[in-house]
Amino acid sequence: MHTQHFSHGTPGHSVFEISPIGLGTWAWGDKMVWSYGTGYADDDIRDAYLISVHAGVTFIDTAEVYGWGASERFIGKFIKETGNECIIATKFMPFPWRITKKSLRRALKRSLKRLQTSHVDLYQIHWPFPPVPARVWMDAMADVVEDGLVKAVGVSNYSKEQMLRAYDQLAKRNIPLASNQVEYSLMMREPEKTRLLDTCHRLGITPIAYSPLAMGMLTGKYSVSNRPSGLRNRRYGKNKLKKIEKLVGLLREIGNKHGGKSPAQVALNWTMCKGTVPIPGAKNAKQAEQNAGALGWKLTEDEIEILDQTSGW
Repeated sequence: MHTQHFSHGTPGHSVFEISPIGLGTWAWGDKMVWSYGTGYADDDIRDAYLISVHAGVTFIDTAEVYGWGASERFIGKFIKETGNECIIATKFMPFPWRITKKSLRRALKRSLKRLQTSHVDLYQIHWPFPPVPARVWMDAMADVVEDGLVKAVGVSNYSKEQMLRAYDQLAKRNIPLASNQVEYSLMMREPEKTRLLDTCHRLGITPIAYSPLAMGMLTGKYSVSNRPSGLRNRRYGKNKLKKIEKLVGLLREIGNKHGGKSPAQVALNWTMCKGTVPIPGAKNAKQAEQNAGALGWKLTEDEIEILDQTSGW
């Protein structure tokens, strides 16, 4: 699996590397979506962090809105306690009431304080929300790069066209667009259809894949007889669950040929084979171990092809 290289914001500087798989931390402190405090707590999150880093998963993705700052605080605390060297990515949410470049700098300063660091490795615009056009935020990003507060610039949830506009705007300041973080998995293959992935690879933009396990649907945990609860229950009806069962069966079959890899590990390996950096979440030690098991081996071309044909409906 190739190690992804990110160009530094300022021209002439060396690149820095990120691990082939990252750690998503949306659930760290988030009560609203992930019910933090019910079923997992601080100690579980610490274990997930320690096991991930020990396994070589040192690229950690967070955002100011995850747990309303709690996720960033956890990361800052764990790094301070352990002295581990990690590559940290966080995000700026362009809420409609944030209308000037100054609001990005203020938000970044608050993120840096929570993360207990002087700079962030990758700073991303979380969504391409109106009313402020992308070029304003790209200019604001260029300013904080030049001031040494940010090493590399990324976007998140940007379409191919929006990404190209951001890329062009940054280029005016001699700064590369390092990444675009989008939803991508065996069940969500839109970035292939829109040619977003191809464009990323052509321009040297790293595609970061969030929800690479389709919020747990590719782990084998759920079936027609054991449906997920809440939002996922509405999203995945009986027909879709039947297709998922078939796909999970194939993932299990392929995993057995690789020494008993789990469906989740095969699904993550597939996203890496597609030239993306998946960032599965981990709320506890077991999930962190599962995710790390996707490293150190590779699917064959034939296996990738059959998975391509059986997925993405």
